[in-house]
Order: sequence, then structure tokens, then C-alpha cells
Amino acid sequence: MRQIVLDTETTGFYANHPDRPDRMVEIGCVELVNRKLTGNNLHFYLNPGRDSDEGALRVHGLTTQFLSDKPKFEAIAQQLVDYVADAEIIIHNAPFDLSFLDMELARTGRKTFKSYVAGVLDTLVMAKEMFPGKRNSLDALCDRLEVDNSGRTLHGALLDAELLADVYINMTRGQDALLMESSAPQEAGIVVEQLDLRSMELPVLEANAQELAAHDDVLTQLDKSSGGKTVWKLAA
Repeated sequence: MRQIVLDTETTGFYANHPDRPDRMVEIGCVELVNRKLTGNNLHFYLNPGRDSDEGALRVHGLTTQFLSDKPKFEAIAQQLVDYVADAEIIIHNAPFDLSFLDMELARTGRKTFKSYVAGVLDTLVMAKEMFPGKRNSLDALCDRLEVDNSGRTLHGALLDAELLADVYINMTRGQDALLMESSAPQEAGIVVEQLDLRSMELPVLEANAQELAAHDDVLTQLDKSSGGKTVWKLAA
């Protein structure tokens, strides 16, 4: 399966502002095939035709002077849609990036971003489900999942996409649990086999009388220590 981890940087926060809409200044894409990095990445700095707001400039540090000789979005639009075509797109806080991508594509007379891809997966939504009540920014997830983000002094679309790829793999690592590669070295003449454990029937071991009694004793002690307020007692 081909997946693209995508991030953008912008001049501000309002793609659809009626008077002076913000524009994209950077796009970074990292390719995963079968959940492995391929190195086939895509990265653009863009000339937005306007200054960045002070708040956005503090985030990404891309000055008007630096961006003045970079291509405008319309010059790279076809390359972008060709690159993402039919892939699953992974974005952190997808509605924000999609609003800018749709706005920029509409300016070139193209369809919405989702019409070119197989689907969009929002890692912020995933993180809120996995870690309810906790901070789920990219930095917070890097800390929680032990992804090294020490080089992230400013936001950068390609760097953030690379970090998000690591975060995504860590968040979904359980998906690989039933498909294991053997550890045989990949030398000439040696075939590396995959062991698919899904075809195996695992035995079901039922608790014996002694184990059931020990389990009941533990539940009784827990109920006593809670003052009779254990969930299983209340439900009964």
C-alpha cells in the first residue's frame, strides 16, 4: 500500500479569508510503501505573492525575501497531484492543510485535493482516540512515542512530514503484529520468507478450578478496598 505523509506551511491561518486569504509557502511529502520509507519524497518552497503574518513567520521562519524567487503554486500543481495520485494521505490536523490545498488547487482550475487520492487519514483524530485528554501536538506525540525531534527548532514541512511518518508508524505498530519477516540475511541465493501467523489456530486454555478461585479472591479483596463500589458489583 502506498501512503504519503504530507505537511504544509502557510502565510497565516485563514485559507478562505474574504479580503486577503493566506497562501501556502511550503509543501513536504514523504512516501511510505508497505509502511516503509522509500526516500521518494517531494518538497517545494513556494512564492505566496504576499508577506507572512508575524505569528506564522515565527513558526516557520520563511521570509518574503527567501521565498521571492521560488515557484508559485500553479507551477508545481500538476507535479503535486501526479505524485499523490491514488495514495492514502496522512496529515496531522487534516482540515487545516486540506483547506489550503483545496484553495490553491481551485485557483488553478483543478478539483479538490481528495478527488485525486485514495483517502485521507488524520493522525490528530487518531491521537485523540488513543490518548484522550492529553496534548496531541506533533511535538507532544514525538515525546510520548520517543521519536527524536531535537532538530525541530522551527516548523518545516518536510521535516514535520518525516517526524509524522515516524509517529504514525509508532501509533499503528500493532498492525504488523500478525505478519513477521524472518531474520535470515538477505544474501544472494537466500530466500527471505514471511510467516503469516493469521493462518494458525491458537489453542484456548481455560482456567482450572484453582485459578478461578484465586481470581474470585482477588475480586473480593478489590471490592472490599473500594468500599463495595467496584464496577462489576454496581452493574450487577
